[in-house]
Parts: sequence; structure tokens; C-alpha cells
Amino acid sequence: MTLNAGAPPEHNTPADLALGFLTGAVIGASLTAFIGGCVVERAPLIVTGLVLPSVYGLVFLLATLPRRAREAAVVPRTALAVIESLEAVGGETSDVPVRFELSVAPDDAPAFRVEIRQDVNLVELPDYRPRGVVVVEYPPDRPWKTRIVKRPTPQWEERAAVAQMDSVPGPAMKSETPGGCFSGLLTLLGLLLGTAAVLLLFRADLFDAHEGESGAPKPSVSSPSSTTTVTSATGTVALGAGQSMLDRGELRRGVASLTQGADERQALTVVVQDRLLTVVFSPTGVKSAGFDPRSLPYDRVPGLVEEARTTLGVESPRSRQRTADGVTGSLTLRIVVTGSGGRGSLEAYGQGNVLRRSGK
Repeated sequence: MTLNAGAPPEHNTPADLALGFLTGAVIGASLTAFIGGCVVERAPLIVTGLVLPSVYGLVFLLATLPRRAREAAVVPRTALAVIESLEAVGGETSDVPVRFELSVAPDDAPAFRVEIRQDVNLVELPDYRPRGVVVVEYPPDRPWKTRIVKRPTPQWEERAAVAQMDSVPGPAMKSETPGGCFSGLLTLLGLLLGTAAVLLLFRADLFDAHEGESGAPKPSVSSPSSTTTVTSATGTVALGAGQSMLDRGELRRGVASLTQGADERQALTVVVQDRLLTVVFSPTGVKSAGFDPRSLPYDRVPGLVEEARTTLGVESPRSRQRTADGVTGSLTLRIVVTGSGGRGSLEAYGQGNVLRRSGK
């Protein structure tokens, strides 16, 4: 006998498309927040990345609870089906995913053709063959969710053993259908918009360099291997490994980075160590002694350091400190050399002329 095919299920409904878009947005937002929070060490971003998918999962669970309760209340229908074709589609374990195409013939409902995927144990796989009759179960309102009953009751097993069935013409309903190109594009769009929303809402945490209040430190990286920090009272430049303030032009660049935008700002003291420059500024609005740190004789400093190293009689010099002092009103340069044999100092006028030496 020839049986009529049932109508295939509808896919890509507006609700499914909206759910795919929202899921993509949650994935993009949570991943961006969590990874960004770990990079910039911001707890609110990390918490957002962890809480957002949890809240979304809980809302989805509560929203779909009535539908899942209705589906669970539907009593499945048992019927006979003939295997039109079968194909193993992979698997590296004892249970192999198999794609079945079945013609299902219920006793009190129209017959239909359906394609399903079901795991079958390797030992039982020879029991399934084309044109073989099997017992199946399916929800009456969702026939595409048909499943083969592996251990039917004796009554149904006897019926399957003696049944003769014809194929059902027409297209086969599928239990697993791809969402389609449009659904995938909506999910991708949701992911991108979720990412953009996090970047926009937390742009201050992720990108902006925070400027503190007056007198608070305002760190900024001036180059990949140096760090500049300026406050209302002091400024420092720390060089990275392998660099020295005695390198050509390094001291001038360091002072310039601390005084940019402050044309009238005077300094009381400038202290130069091997990789650290410190400037103590004159109090703002107070008339006091000081000097323009940009007027230092940069070209004379390396020569004065070498002269102090070789003429002060300090054995095995390990460290050198250069100080420009203008507290007393006149600018004085002081080079201090420290070694295993003690320490020595060299003083010079502001333009680099040596005033006095003292050793040990």
C-alpha cells in the first residue's frame, strides 16, 4: 500500500532568528568583557563576563520552562517504520552516529517520511539494514523527533517481524536541519554588536588614560622602554634595561618630557642616576630660587662624569649620581662616584666649569 507523507516542520521562525541573534550578542559581550577585564585588571569587567551568560542561561531556562513542560506531557506514539536507507556518519567510540531515512506508518495517523540521526552500538549495527522494519516512537506534534526503539515490547517486536511495508513518497522531514545562511548572519551580527556594546560602555576602563586630580601621579609611557611620571612637585623618568641617561640625547629627552607644556616651571634640583632622572620642581605660585631644567649643559655632563671617574681616585667605581642644584640661587653641578674604595665628588658651575674635587 502507498501512504501519504506528512508536512515537514517549519524552521527559521522569527523566534528562532531572534534567539540566535540574542545568543550571539551574549557570547560576544561576555567574552569581550571577560578577556578585556583580565587584560586591564578590572574586576567589574571580569564579573560582567562571568555573570552575563549565567543570567542569560537562567532567563532562557525560565522562559522555555512552560514549553518544555507541555512537550514532556505529550505521550509518545509507537509505530512501525521501514528503513529506506542508513549511513554511518562518523564516530570513534563503540556508539556510531547513523543517519536513518524512515517511512513511518502509525496505526491511526497519516504516514510520513523522516530523516533522523541516532547512535547505534557497533555490535547492534548489523541488525539494521535497508528495507528492514523497526519499531519507533515519536511525539505526535513533532514527528521529526522520531527515535528507533532498541528494546521494544514483545507485542511490537512480533509485529515488526511479520510486517510488510511500502515506502512513503515525498520529501523526508529532518530532525536536525541547519539554520541557514540568514540565521548564521544574524548570530554573527549579534556577536559583533555585543562586542561593540562592551567596548563602548567600558571604553574608559579599556582605553582611556586616567588623569588623577591635582597633585596625583599621572603615569604615561613615553616609549616602549621608558616610563614618565609627573606630579605637582616632582617628575621622574625611568629607563628600561640596556639604556642609560648618559646615552646621546637621552638626558635632554627626559627633561623635555617632564617640562613639556610648562614654560615657566622652575626646578630646584635635578638628580640623574644611571637609568633614573628625578626633577624636584619649585612650588607653584611661590617666588623662590630655581632654574630652568632645560638650560642644563647636556653636552658637558658625559665629560664631567668621565673626569670624576678617572680623577677622584675611587677604586672600582660602581655607581655615579649627577645632581644639578639651584636651591641657593646659583646653579651647581655635582658628580658623586661610589666604589669599593670609598666615594668622591666633583662640583662644577652651571656651564660645566670644574669648581672643586673631593675624594674618599
